[in-house]
Amino acid sequence: MNTNPLPRTIGAAVVAFLLLILATATSYVIEPGTRGLKVTLGKTDDQFLPEGFGFKAPFVTSIVVINIRQRTQPVRADCFSSDLQQVRIDLRVLYRVPEAAVVQIYREFAGDPFDSLIAPRVQEAIKEVTALLTAEQIVKSREEIKKNALAAASKKIGSLLIVEDIVVRDINLSNELEKAIEGKMVAEQQANQARFTQIQTQVEAETAVISAKGEAEAIRVRGEALRQSPAFLRWKIVERWNGRSPMVVPSGPENSGAALLLPIGPSERPAIP
Repeated sequence: MNTNPLPRTIGAAVVAFLLLILATATSYVIEPGTRGLKVTLGKTDDQFLPEGFGFKAPFVTSIVVINIRQRTQPVRADCFSSDLQQVRIDLRVLYRVPEAAVVQIYREFAGDPFDSLIAPRVQEAIKEVTALLTAEQIVKSREEIKKNALAAASKKIGSLLIVEDIVVRDINLSNELEKAIEGKMVAEQQANQARFTQIQTQVEAETAVISAKGEAEAIRVRGEALRQSPAFLRWKIVERWNGRSPMVVPSGPENSGAALLLPIGPSERPAIP
């Protein structure tokens, strides 16, 4: 007798589907870079779940996933400088959730803790730092502002969240203030160039004086040497001789003094009879 296989096939498919639903309801997977929390009938476990595969009670236990990777969020702060100028600063905040704090963060903060915990603290810290500086100093001291704001924000937030870095992306001033600061910086550069030119001219003058003194001392030494040793003059003449026939000139009427050797050219040689 032939039997119809269709009911058996349908029954097997239904059983497989129910087993799949049961397996999905009783297991979970925690992806890399995240941690999980078991919430059973509204109660959160005190320990987080690490990465990997695990089992849970079906239908009564849910798994909440918390991201612990480093993330970046923008923050804008409207500040006032010490000279009462309004400054708007655009920041980028790099932060992450430490795995030891995932349970506390889920219990105490709804949603992403950045908006309720990090952003207000960073804005408060940046306002405290800029209030101690003039508008011009704020423009020139980005690295100092970043360093001090990062330290202040980390102290305010504590260990619940970790602020890795604060990047000062842009500092916006009013058009009038920007022009005033730019004009002052140009004037300072021109003054520095004028001072450099003045110092350079002074150094060149002092160098010329030293060179002149050295030359005068050299002339004095040479003159003293000539007075003390006439042979020195003859040696200098010989040193400069260009190969032409010399003419001997006596140095005194009795020919008893030192003789000078004077070069003469072909036109200056006496005619031979």
